[in-house]
Amino acid sequence: MHLSEITHPNQLHGLSVRQLQQIAHQIRDKHLQTVAATGGHLGPGLGVVELTLGLYQTLDLDRDKVIWDVGHQAYPHKLITGRYDHFHTLRQKDGIAGYLKRGESKFDHFGAGHASTSISAALGMALARDINGEKFKVAAVIGDGALTGGMALEAINHAGHMPKTNLLVVLNDNEMSISPNVGAIPRYLNKMRLSPPMQFLTDNFEEQFKQIPFVGESLSPELARIKEGMKRLAVPKVGAVFEELGFTYMGPVDGHNLEELIATFQQAHQIPGPVLVHVATVKGKGYEIAELDKVGYHAQNPFNLTTGKAVPSNKPKPPAYSKVFAHTLVKLAEQNPKIIGITAAMATGTGLDKLQAKLPDQYIDVGIAEQHAVTIAAGLATDGIRPVVAIYSTFLQRAFDQIIHDVCIQNLPVFFCLDRAGIVGADGPTHQGMYDIAYLRCIPNMVLMAPKDEAELQRMIVTGVEHTTGPIAMRFPRGNGYGVPLMEEGWEALEIGKAEILRNGDDVLMLGYGTMVNTTLQAAEILSEHGIEATVINARFAKPVDTELIFPLAQKIGRVVTLEEGCVMGGFGSAIAEALLDADIVVPVKRIGVPDALVEHAEPNQSKAQISLTSPQIAQTVLQAFFKRELSAVG
Repeated sequence: MHLSEITHPNQLHGLSVRQLQQIAHQIRDKHLQTVAATGGHLGPGLGVVELTLGLYQTLDLDRDKVIWDVGHQAYPHKLITGRYDHFHTLRQKDGIAGYLKRGESKFDHFGAGHASTSISAALGMALARDINGEKFKVAAVIGDGALTGGMALEAINHAGHMPKTNLLVVLNDNEMSISPNVGAIPRYLNKMRLSPPMQFLTDNFEEQFKQIPFVGESLSPELARIKEGMKRLAVPKVGAVFEELGFTYMGPVDGHNLEELIATFQQAHQIPGPVLVHVATVKGKGYEIAELDKVGYHAQNPFNLTTGKAVPSNKPKPPAYSKVFAHTLVKLAEQNPKIIGITAAMATGTGLDKLQAKLPDQYIDVGIAEQHAVTIAAGLATDGIRPVVAIYSTFLQRAFDQIIHDVCIQNLPVFFCLDRAGIVGADGPTHQGMYDIAYLRCIPNMVLMAPKDEAELQRMIVTGVEHTTGPIAMRFPRGNGYGVPLMEEGWEALEIGKAEILRNGDDVLMLGYGTMVNTTLQAAEILSEHGIEATVINARFAKPVDTELIFPLAQKIGRVVTLEEGCVMGGFGSAIAEALLDADIVVPVKRIGVPDALVEHAEPNQSKAQISLTSPQIAQTVLQAFFKRELSAVG
């Protein structure tokens, strides 16, 4: 059977191990060819091919449910659940999503873009099954990196307290999340899986028994159980930990040995109550370049399969915001030993790997534990340390209570640096940084700022580090800057809450925030070509807003437009409208930003065009709203 013929995972039933191995080879080929062409997550899916096939051969997927943690490891799952023919559209507009998506397939039982959610969701489904008097199996597949997330441990604690609830947890132990895993739990698992007794048993047990007369090439069920028991004796502690928590522990199992996987899963399905199967895998398995560079090949832009190198761009690009952020922070940290960079398992993505390499004592990686990252920063801030918490906008959502309870209520000087703010593209709704302006603006003591370009980013980093009277947050986008000149030193902090005028005009006041400032200037030029002259302000701060500058201009001009790359509900535009209303300044305000809808995966420019955030569309919106011009008036 060829992979292209599989449209339902139950077609795996009855296939021999040899046939499954052939399917595994085809999955890796398709996976590699597609990601090389479109970009996407590479290493995670390559590592779980056999795990997926072995698990699915033991389940009836018309009834049983598999919940995948994070979702970027589920590319093999997508390939055997009816999406082979469309897999070439991966992460493209109107194509296959890069993560699990309930609306995409009946086999995607729970959407997942953030880590550590699978056990909670699977336990909820198992409890619903029991309440409804139904009979089916529920399995959660979670990586050892995601196991460092507090939510996963909370779910394990609860599941272990439900001895009558059948639930299978598959621990995909590959020593990695995106960056190498940190913390006691992954270190303990790694110590166990690499212990000499375990390595000896894994490598030698079957070969030794095969030499015994009459045993032959395969182990009997009895000898297989002996092997499992010996492994448990060799590394009793890890099993004891999970069993003390209420789970039946099985493993470690070779995650690339289909025969062993199938036998283990079949046995696990017969055991009542919560069961944990510990599977040891290799991230990037089957593609040597990815196996050797697990961090670099976690995800890739389009690349050459033979060399593993990215497809070269036709022209040089300005440095990425994250690179400028990292370079500037390192420079400041060299001068101030109290600056400490904090990441939650995203060292390379945030650029803090540069800080780690240069100043390792001023760097902390807490693992996938955003809540802990925020509160440890609060603790550091109480004793005069300058914590810089670098977390993607979408991931900082997970620590909302800690931001309020541990930082803002105590008015502690923690500097939040929110990378990937705004529209991020192919990762889709789970990763779009749409909500940070709204969810941070409502908290007392918080200051919010966003740079118009990479040079202003440098000044805002200085501003954040030097702001010692309370918490402050800076958002900046994914991708490259504009190529404006950068400084190596001598940056000056900005005055908190002060905006700047970039362009003067008497017909409309346009307030741009962050990434939308440049777009606002472009829209103003288009309006000028049609006889409309705009004053353009770089707001810089969403909280506090520069009322001293904005109020007189709003009263004089009488028409206000706000522009932001974030949700309009509760965002920057709302801040301006509220401030005007509270000051009894009654002028028409047009808020332009991301509407109250999810932004699906696509190229950022495609998404912006779809929600009318390009400069020509903005000019059209302003003309129509204030000057009643036809949209066709703008060419």
